[in-house]
Amino acid sequence: MRPAKKYVVVESREDGGVEVYKMKEWCRAHPHDPPMDPNQTNSQTLRRGFRELGWTIDETDTQVRFFRRGTAALVDETLGSSEDQISDSDEAQDSRETVFELEYQLRDFIAHNIETIDIDGKRLKLYVDPTGRDGIEFQTEVGIIDILATDDEGAFVVFELKRGRVPDQAIGQIARYMGWLKKTISKDQPVRGIIVAKAISRNLRFAIAAVPNVSLFEYEVSFTLKRVAEAIELHSC
Repeated sequence: MRPAKKYVVVESREDGGVEVYKMKEWCRAHPHDPPMDPNQTNSQTLRRGFRELGWTIDETDTQVRFFRRGTAALVDETLGSSEDQISDSDEAQDSRETVFELEYQLRDFIAHNIETIDIDGKRLKLYVDPTGRDGIEFQTEVGIIDILATDDEGAFVVFELKRGRVPDQAIGQIARYMGWLKKTISKDQPVRGIIVAKAISRNLRFAIAAVPNVSLFEYEVSFTLKRVAEAIELHSC
């Protein structure tokens, strides 16, 4: 079994560096961010509290990092990115901050609209285990599944959400989660994987051809501004 990941809060300093604190120690010093008692709240619940406050969560093989919006680039530069370096990253780097900030919104959007998602003609719903724990950031012995769902025939569907462009190493991560499900809770039910990212790398497109039951999706985020006409001044007769 892999050692437990360390949960840390990363704060930027005025000199351009960062300070790293153990999550529960930081929460004891800041009892209102999130407003939970760290002595009586587990790490997963605190994690959700940070996410609801709009903090960014960055997960590596050894740590789960929490930091305020706007500091993603600083953390990557100082502590090292959790993503592998991508050779054609000039365009991705320019938009990295925006995409990074949207990761938790992407997770929430998919989770809250899971029943409208059609995968090969089958509707999905969030998985809920016998204890009532839902499939959002589902904790397993091999890591945290971003979203765990089931389809209308009982098959398990693992969602792995990635920021920016995704290298082919992502296939190993989702395969690990799928393998764990097959060895534990899926029993005889099929297990399939969904990788969702802003951009899917060419290497990953080739890698996926050799891995059954995994599909790739790219998401788009857009908004429009609609000018509102000025109010018409009304004159009394």
